[in-house]
Amino acid sequence: MTHAAAPGAPKKRRIPASVEFVVLLAIAIGIAVLIKAFFVQMFFVPSTSMKPLFVENDRILVQKVSYWTGDVSRGDVIVFDDPDGKWLNQPEPTLNVVQKALSAIGLYPTGGHLVKRVIGIGGDHVVCCDSQGRIRVNGIPLEENDYIRKGTSPSDMDFDVVVPEDRLWVMGDNRTNSEDSRYHQNLAGGGTVPVSAVVGKVWAIVWPADRAGLVKKPSTFDNEKLKSSKP
Repeated sequence: MTHAAAPGAPKKRRIPASVEFVVLLAIAIGIAVLIKAFFVQMFFVPSTSMKPLFVENDRILVQKVSYWTGDVSRGDVIVFDDPDGKWLNQPEPTLNVVQKALSAIGLYPTGGHLVKRVIGIGGDHVVCCDSQGRIRVNGIPLEENDYIRKGTSPSDMDFDVVVPEDRLWVMGDNRTNSEDSRYHQNLAGGGTVPVSAVVGKVWAIVWPADRAGLVKKPSTFDNEKLKSSKP
């Protein structure tokens, strides 16, 4: 036996599928924007300046959480905004339809950022080069053979700088093809990058799949003497 609906009982109204889709899409985009703003963000590598760690068109994941409770460290690979808009001279990437859509809402940045390795932090004395061709930080030589591009020297340009507080001295791992702090010493800050310009620390390579993996800090930067020898 079936029971008829009680007279006058309100009928449930179903949300149209098209409206439901738009609402769910808006929620998904909102969540993605929050994740991008506070936690992680994807970038592409536009040049060869960080070979062999990164190659052109690698997609890298930058995490921001590590700098919520700590400072940028020597050896970190960071993404940062172009200081004063005067560092970049890189081609824009070719994007597919999905990437263009993500870029339009700020989830797939296409320009205005650089990726380099932090060599010196505020107060550090960074010098190149000693009698063995090594960069010294606070008098301690860096052993860089395990991460700079093979066949290249630590630097083909001499420099002697004391990094101002709240700024960073950065260099690419492909030292002969990286327009980094060395090449911008004529700008404000003497080639250093303000800490406030740092987007975050590179955590992993996520694409292409055969290159995917975590990015680790070289052991030479774990030397406690770097800190104790700081002037």
